[in-house]
Amino acid sequence: MDRRFEEPGGLAMDRALLGRTSTAERVADILRDRIAEGFFPPGARLSEDSIGGALGVSRNTLREAFRLLTHERLLVHELNRGVFVRMVAVEDLGDIYRVRGMVECAVIRGLGEPPYALDQVEAAVEAGERAALERSWQDLSTANIRFHQALVALAGSPRTDELMRGVLAELRLVFHVMDDPRRFHEPYLTRNRQILEALQSGDVVQAERLLSSYLEDSRAQLSSAYARRVAEQVSGR
Repeated sequence: MDRRFEEPGGLAMDRALLGRTSTAERVADILRDRIAEGFFPPGARLSEDSIGGALGVSRNTLREAFRLLTHERLLVHELNRGVFVRMVAVEDLGDIYRVRGMVECAVIRGLGEPPYALDQVEAAVEAGERAALERSWQDLSTANIRFHQALVALAGSPRTDELMRGVLAELRLVFHVMDDPRRFHEPYLTRNRQILEALQSGDVVQAERLLSSYLEDSRAQLSSAYARRVAEQVSGR
């Protein structure tokens, strides 16, 4: 088995999360988080023996987890080759942002009367600012994803949370292909705090306006850069 899975911080440490009631869904949750963290980068082949051994689950359970993540567009199965972390197509990126715009803006629009439970939103903003000061750019990327997850969680809808976990994990696959996470995340720190402050003041109209502009700018910036990066990878093969 790949010894990387048994090292500190490796996948074996997640075995305790499964407990006695392990299911394919819980295995999928762990793998989804690990994909989002970049532990399994785009294009990586997922070894049934290594992952199953690290988590202590059966081959059938692991295959069902793979099937669930394939349905979520995070994995792909290639005949006679195995299961791989998906490389997001350039044309899919626009669709990801359409979904984000529809869901995230609708959550803000539907918040109702203040005050709002903003502890997790504020924690994500502060984590991002701290990561920037420490020049920890992957942590900054993670904090930015958590900021958007926390915004969606304000709806109090488990179904919406589940939808956005998959969408944001898919978006994270895009960022893992890019060379410079600082370039794509640091400029949005100020905008994250502006959205938080608008929500703290109870101004959902301003918060939605800021968020809509934020998502459009992010989509435009990332789309062109990602297309160039994918083209470079294809030509370099």
